[in-house]
Amino acid sequence: MEAGRVNRRIRVYDRRSENEQQVTGKLLETSGLDFNGFLKILHRKFAIRSHETFVLVTTDRTVLDFDNFEKLQDDSTLHLLQREDQALALATEESITFKPHYNTLIRSGMYEYYASAGQKPLPYTLAELIDNSISATAKNTGVRMIEIRLMFDESLGKPAVIVLDNGCGMTSKQLNNWAVYKLSKFFRDNGTFGSKQEGYVRPDPVPRSLNSDISYFGAGGKQAAFYIGDSARMITKTVGSPDVHELVISKEDFERKEKNKEDVYSGTIKNRKVGDSSHVTKDDERFLRSLIAEESAKESFTAVIIMGVLPDHIRFLKDNFAVWTRQLAHTFHYYIHGVNGKNMSSSSTNSDHLPNIDIQITLREKPPRCPRVMNLREVENDMQTLYINTAADTFEFKAYSEQNTGTVEGIIRYHPFLYDKETYPEDPDADQVSLDDDNDDNESRVLHQARGKRPIFNCFWNGRLIPYTTVSEFDWCSQSKGAKELAECYNRVSGVLFTDDRFTVSTNKLTFIELELILKNKDTIFTRIVNGQCPQEKKRSAPPSLIKAQRSNIQKEFTQWLKNCHEKLDKQVKFMGHMETITRTDVPVKRDQYPWATFSSIEWDGNIYKTGQLVKSQKTQPILYGRVVRFLLYGKHDGNVFATGGLVEVALEPKACYDKIKTIAISKIDKSATDEAIQKNIDKDSAKLPEILKVDWPEGDPWPQNAARMAGSPFGPLQIKILNKKGESISTMPQVSHGAVKKLIIELKVVQHGPKADQEVVSFVAQHSTTWGFWFKKIEKLTDLGKYTLYLNTMLFENNATVFGGKKLPSYKLKFTIIEGRAETFVIGAVSPSLYVGVPFNIPLLLKDGYDHSVTSPPDVKPVLKCRGLDLSYDRVDSSGITFTIFDVKARGKVLNYQQSKTYELRVTMPGLKKDTQTITISLLPGNPHALHVTPADNPITVQNGNPVTFKVEIHDEAGNITAHSKQIVRCQVQGLPLVATDCSTTGAGQLVTKPINLKMIKGEPQNLKVHFEMPSQKKMAKVVRELKVVPSTRVSRMELCSEDDENLMLRNNEKIEWLAGGLLENLFYKLYDEAGREVPPTATIASKIKVNWTGDVNLEDLLKGKLPDLQVPTQVQEARFYQVSYQDQSVSVSFNIVPRPDEPKRLKATVLQSTLKLGEILPGHINLELVDQYDNATKTLTSTCKNHMAVEAEGLDKSAVVFRWQGSSSSVLVTGVRFQSGTPGHREMCFTYKSYVERIIVKVVAGVPAQLKLVSGPEKPLQVLNDQGIATPFLVQLCDEWENPTTDQRVVVELKSSPPTLKVTTAVTSQPVNAEGKASFTVNCLSGPKGYYQLVFKGSLNQKPIPGPSVNLTVIPDPTKPVSLSVEYETNDKLPAGGILPVFSVTVVSDEGGPITTFKPAAVSMFLWKGGPSGKTPPQTAIELKCSKPMQNEKNDRFHFRDKEIPEQVGKYTIQFFLRINKTNVLYSNQIAIHVVANQPVKLAPVSQPPTPVVSYSDVIANRTLVKNMTLRITDSYGNPAGQDLDGEVVISIKNSSGEGNKSLPLFEGKANSLKINLVEGKAHMARLAIMENSPGENGTTYVLLFIPQVSMVPTSLAPFELPFRFFNDSENQRKMSELSRKKDELTTALAKYSDIFSTYSELLSLLTSHHLVASNKEADLRNELNRRNVEIAQSIPDVDRILNQKKMEASHVLRAPRRVCSLRDNFGGQQDVLGMVGHLAFVQDDDAARVISWHIRGDMDCVITNTTAAAMKIFDDTHGSQQVMALDSVYVTPGNRPMPHIRNGRMLFNPSGNPVLARDLLIFPRDQESCNIAFKSILADTILIDDLNSGTNYRKAVVQNRMQCPTILTRQGDRISARGKFGGAQNKAPMNITPLFGAPLPQHYYTLKEHIDLISQHRLTLEKRDQTAKARDEHLKSMKSPEMLQKHQEMELKKKQLEEIERQLVSTPVRPVKRSLENSGEPSSFIAKRTKQRSI
Repeated sequence: MEAGRVNRRIRVYDRRSENEQQVTGKLLETSGLDFNGFLKILHRKFAIRSHETFVLVTTDRTVLDFDNFEKLQDDSTLHLLQREDQALALATEESITFKPHYNTLIRSGMYEYYASAGQKPLPYTLAELIDNSISATAKNTGVRMIEIRLMFDESLGKPAVIVLDNGCGMTSKQLNNWAVYKLSKFFRDNGTFGSKQEGYVRPDPVPRSLNSDISYFGAGGKQAAFYIGDSARMITKTVGSPDVHELVISKEDFERKEKNKEDVYSGTIKNRKVGDSSHVTKDDERFLRSLIAEESAKESFTAVIIMGVLPDHIRFLKDNFAVWTRQLAHTFHYYIHGVNGKNMSSSSTNSDHLPNIDIQITLREKPPRCPRVMNLREVENDMQTLYINTAADTFEFKAYSEQNTGTVEGIIRYHPFLYDKETYPEDPDADQVSLDDDNDDNESRVLHQARGKRPIFNCFWNGRLIPYTTVSEFDWCSQSKGAKELAECYNRVSGVLFTDDRFTVSTNKLTFIELELILKNKDTIFTRIVNGQCPQEKKRSAPPSLIKAQRSNIQKEFTQWLKNCHEKLDKQVKFMGHMETITRTDVPVKRDQYPWATFSSIEWDGNIYKTGQLVKSQKTQPILYGRVVRFLLYGKHDGNVFATGGLVEVALEPKACYDKIKTIAISKIDKSATDEAIQKNIDKDSAKLPEILKVDWPEGDPWPQNAARMAGSPFGPLQIKILNKKGESISTMPQVSHGAVKKLIIELKVVQHGPKADQEVVSFVAQHSTTWGFWFKKIEKLTDLGKYTLYLNTMLFENNATVFGGKKLPSYKLKFTIIEGRAETFVIGAVSPSLYVGVPFNIPLLLKDGYDHSVTSPPDVKPVLKCRGLDLSYDRVDSSGITFTIFDVKARGKVLNYQQSKTYELRVTMPGLKKDTQTITISLLPGNPHALHVTPADNPITVQNGNPVTFKVEIHDEAGNITAHSKQIVRCQVQGLPLVATDCSTTGAGQLVTKPINLKMIKGEPQNLKVHFEMPSQKKMAKVVRELKVVPSTRVSRMELCSEDDENLMLRNNEKIEWLAGGLLENLFYKLYDEAGREVPPTATIASKIKVNWTGDVNLEDLLKGKLPDLQVPTQVQEARFYQVSYQDQSVSVSFNIVPRPDEPKRLKATVLQSTLKLGEILPGHINLELVDQYDNATKTLTSTCKNHMAVEAEGLDKSAVVFRWQGSSSSVLVTGVRFQSGTPGHREMCFTYKSYVERIIVKVVAGVPAQLKLVSGPEKPLQVLNDQGIATPFLVQLCDEWENPTTDQRVVVELKSSPPTLKVTTAVTSQPVNAEGKASFTVNCLSGPKGYYQLVFKGSLNQKPIPGPSVNLTVIPDPTKPVSLSVEYETNDKLPAGGILPVFSVTVVSDEGGPITTFKPAAVSMFLWKGGPSGKTPPQTAIELKCSKPMQNEKNDRFHFRDKEIPEQVGKYTIQFFLRINKTNVLYSNQIAIHVVANQPVKLAPVSQPPTPVVSYSDVIANRTLVKNMTLRITDSYGNPAGQDLDGEVVISIKNSSGEGNKSLPLFEGKANSLKINLVEGKAHMARLAIMENSPGENGTTYVLLFIPQVSMVPTSLAPFELPFRFFNDSENQRKMSELSRKKDELTTALAKYSDIFSTYSELLSLLTSHHLVASNKEADLRNELNRRNVEIAQSIPDVDRILNQKKMEASHVLRAPRRVCSLRDNFGGQQDVLGMVGHLAFVQDDDAARVISWHIRGDMDCVITNTTAAAMKIFDDTHGSQQVMALDSVYVTPGNRPMPHIRNGRMLFNPSGNPVLARDLLIFPRDQESCNIAFKSILADTILIDDLNSGTNYRKAVVQNRMQCPTILTRQGDRISARGKFGGAQNKAPMNITPLFGAPLPQHYYTLKEHIDLISQHRLTLEKRDQTAKARDEHLKSMKSPEMLQKHQEMELKKKQLEEIERQLVSTPVRPVKRSLENSGEPSSFIAKRTKQRSI
């Protein structure tokens, strides 16, 4: 032992006294001493008394004990204190060394090779110090505060740089490690003792690698400090430590030690109390005092004070404050602002990964300069902030490389071109480069390189910037390999790469070592990230073909993304409507002649220019006016494309003056020019051209537009003039250039518009005459009805052309209509051939004029109707259009029966017409029911009492004809009898038979009844009432009884008589009488119907004589006995009662009411003594004195309590006070005596009153039950008295309760009375509650008095297979635009023990979505069910995902709820989640409600000119939701031709305006009324479009206008007709749309149901195959499946309830927050021997409670007053990973062991919280080994030791233990055979197999049901589609289609009648030349 001692010296500071003066530490020599020897020296050196208490701690406040003393190193420092937490009164010093680690040598060349130059590195030295602070604050739960204080105020001391944080601080050992140069975190020993060493643990992966693990190499802090200044002071404190540690290293100190040849790398750490600045004595360090004073307010901190700051650095930090703070903000951008960076456009600052770091810079200068303060969170111009806030879209990706296992995340951002500038941000610190302006010669080329030659990617390492390393590009995002048409877009991207620490950087973190080389390696795989997912993520070791495919995919995806950004985000010139690619021969340079793409429109700076649009040029000579022909862009393009410029071809206007096309640059278009200004210049030149035709009617009677004239009206004559815009009459075209004069002529045509085609009926041509001008003669005899149009066209004489210079020559159009004349005759329309008497019908008449045209009727016409044999009348007449109708005609008269009709001739006369009479034939049938006819008609009707009555009824119409109709039910109600009815629907007649009438006749007098007849279906029909007379009958109605022996004995009905008990009543006779009181002599028939109730033996012969059988009186005296004699089933009877009376006394009778009494209690009730006769009837002969002569005897009877009491009311004696005081329970005889009378009775003595309950039988103990499971064995409880004798009292109610009540107990009954045996049985069906210990308590009660009972202890174990809740995770900050995609919802099924359940299939989980708020616990019936998404590759199976679910298209509040079908009957719902759907992007202008199609005319009535009224327009998204609440602007209203032709005249608005503007406020514009002007221009019958164009700024895309078609007419009559037709068209269109929706929905539903059926069938087949594969019986029907399922469940329940090993410990703390439970309950062990020996080995820890947190452990400690041992896992450290067993080294076996050695903890099975349990048992069991036997164990230990390794404790399955020190044998190393507690045994594997089978069978059952349900639903849907209702809907739809076609045909027809005239009548002058000679006769 002495040879193994370590030579060491220990310095001890005595700090027991808190007021002691400065004392230097004493150096103690401890070589060869153990801890006890050291304590002896300590007592001697410091004069410690034997009874004095003290504590020895290290500078880290670790208490010294025997083991820790052995681990002390040489030159260690100890503090001698009174208590462990005592503060140091004075500071102490600890000697340390910080020699550089050997790593300094092997990595010394890194800076030389990789450090970069050329930039000012000072900000990055500060970043090194910030790195340390970020790492130190990594575990802070609150704000992570980092301060840089630049103390450049000389009044406070010398200049200094202070870096201060509120991180974890450092112990003295950690501070020593910090001082060692290049001692990286991977090699540090941060503990005072080696056993506490904590190795480096790499942080878990986090987004952007923001793991705060950036204090890394052990070199940066020292390098930074000595780059900035020449000394560094470290001040630090850890949480809970009362000491502050302080260390100073300086250049001056190093030089001094080197000069004095001292150890350069040695120093001292000052350990002092908080806030102690007594050691600061130098005046130039006085600022330290205020810094140290701040310590008391901090739990932990670290401060780095750098002094001797170089003057150049001070100057730089002062002068460039904004520059270097911006660089630091860029360096730590994502630590400050979170994974998404600083988005200044977002109102929310929350982030899932926001580190909550504040980095504040303070620069203090000499007054009067104020301090400058900058929080890096407030910097808004660092490059990352600029990149993020100027980017419009991002492209995220990941990179994987075989060369490096690190993670690389990348983001590429797109900065679009906006109108006239690039948005790619400029570096504020870079030199700005001026750009040249664009010019006309380069309109189609790239104008500006946004990024230029700058690299794309900044590189971040563990979340912080590596400033000197950038990556220019990758091949897949390189411009050289990208699409040429996107060349300029590649310069609009910036990017950033995020790596973890697996990629190496230089020690000063300025450069990456090989990042770019690794990422550009050909084996690197790039994968795009979409919505946080990598859909194409592959393994790192992928084949070359796969890598190539991956690179190809990323390049395609990036190119497509770039293209989308270019198309959607770049606001350049957008060329639209691609037409063709051409060669321009007008371009002088041949190579530039091809290719040129042509387009029909462009969008430029928010304005749209289209082909045909008026434009004006700028900066051209001369200024050009014209219309756009097309747009030109150099290059091959297909579809819409963006470019920065192009060309436009302009056709100069007016064309008649300039027939030329000019090509200019698009930039030469004058965007400020208005259409009005352009048109004004064009109109100036075109004013001389022919403009309009002036039409005059020389003879008067002009026909206005849309005139209506009767057939035969004359038309004309006409005089025409051609006028230009100046109003001058011309006959030739104006001369534009030198040439021939062009004469003008006018053509006249009249066209009739027919339903199929138009027909030209008149055509003439007129030349100009100086006298008449242009003249046409009169046209007569226009007789054909219809619409006509007169056309007057101006033509050129030379070629009959109607167009000149591209412009149509003026024309004139007159629309008119030829209508019908006056009425002269009529025709009778269709009348139903079968009519009914009194039923009204209508007669339609069609009136005609003289040309056989249908006309309207003349006023006040009264038709006359006549018909022989009938009376005719009508109600009114009405005229609607051309139809005249006689309404409600009625015919009355006698007709044939209901089966035959009669024919009549009906004459109609219309007075006043030329032909005024017409005749039609009608058939007449009986009419509607009007009256009831009942026979017989006698009143009253006589009937004998007891007989039924028969009635015949007929139903007549109002003319008395019998009529038959449906529901002709006639009811008859006789007073006092049930209702009878008959159906007369078929014949109109019927018969009613009543029930027999039975009345009680009084004195033989007749009685009268009322009979009512009615028809319920005819409420207005009068009821019929008859009177019925009922007379007496001859049937027997009364009986009398008498006695032959006693003439006075006449037995009356209900009479009561007395008779001797047991006597005989003889010679009784009966007599019968009828209803009239006449005696009825007995006959054989009558005698056979006589019945008596006292005997069944009746003599018929005696009955014929009137004699009744003798009556035997009962022997017992009792209440009156009932007797009856009846005739014919008691219809006639006599009843009487006989009361028996007693005979003489015979014996003494004792009556005991209760023969059973309880031991020690008085007999309940009493014993009654009385004298009775021979029949035991009480004689009541006892007297009040007889009680004195009575006595009683019995064994054990307490005679003193017996009392005899006289009862006068019953003449008896009551015996009370009977009580037995001794003896055993059983039967006792009691003997009563009175005179000579003796009576004996037997009573039963039973156990006493119930006093307690006892448990007779129950389940085995200890009792453990799975949550929500039952207990198979019932509990049987017995009721006992106080002497524990079983007793019975069924009034006792036994109740079963749980304690505590958090356990829910489910039984058939929770309380029940005991049974006849005094027992109660309880079967527990289910126990539900949190895991833990409970009691089942049995309690009884009797008359509200408690009876104590037993209690049963049990343990509830959580069921890991039981789902209890659904946990839903989703991104709550996402906006939900209508029609978009919902965020991904992740649903976890949480088990009873808190873990996820992975056994459910995705089909079991559904998502319900409905509009509106939460609906309670379950979704409403209207909710939409959405299915779970398929799991993605490599995705965990612990949750279900709902992806790509569409957001509803309508805005509003919606609710989402998730649903889990556990089995057929049980379901589980999640909490309901409320979401709010907002509008999508604004796309169009639309009305709030669709207005009808307007029809207007140029009438002076405003209503006829109104286009819209009270219409509100609003900006909506594509789904009609309001989307412009934040948009203001204007709505421009104009009118255009529906055909797109521009030469038609357009109607004008009021005020002669061709356009109007209304304000658009918050996305809404309202119009009270919009109308055209009076006498507005426009073509009669033409359809125009009312155009509402929104003009709104700040929208990404132009908004679609709202277009409303309307019809224009020149007269109000046509307007009214067309308006009505338009209204009907709208109604039919709406109806057809509804029908179409119905049929479409039915078809879609059929497809959906078919799909569901196929899916269900496929799922059922898959599950059937799976069951077959697992050899599970397969059923084909639901009952068979239920049978198999029940069998499996019973088998699983049997296995579950089978006895198995359980831990008997009671866990009172399981289930509490942050509590795992007791050690004995945390694990199962399968093997019994292993369970025994492991449980014995850690028996002291089996009841230890394991908690997650120290706070939870302290709570248990406090609650139990320290009696419960606890262990908190957050204070336990175990080595990560699993060490190999001692016989394995470097993956190979050192020796081949016997006995099957295994780590003991590997045999533990953790049902839950595996990670936490692993930590706990690693700490408890360490590396304990389990082996088969002792021999194998000793051999194993020997072999391990021979390999010079420590051997852990070895346990054997036989129960032996070999300690880590090698000891074995003895009782202390041998486990007994029976020990408690033991680890429990897990459920057998067969149970889990059964559960899998049950799950599969349950799923199969569901799929069978689903298959059958879907098949049934599909069949029912097919049946409904073929139902008569649906066929009728199809027919209705076809009918409405035809009606719509007819209306559309009528709307298309032009309402002008054609006119025909001959050539000779064409006009007055004879100088006309006909255009064509072909004529038609009229």
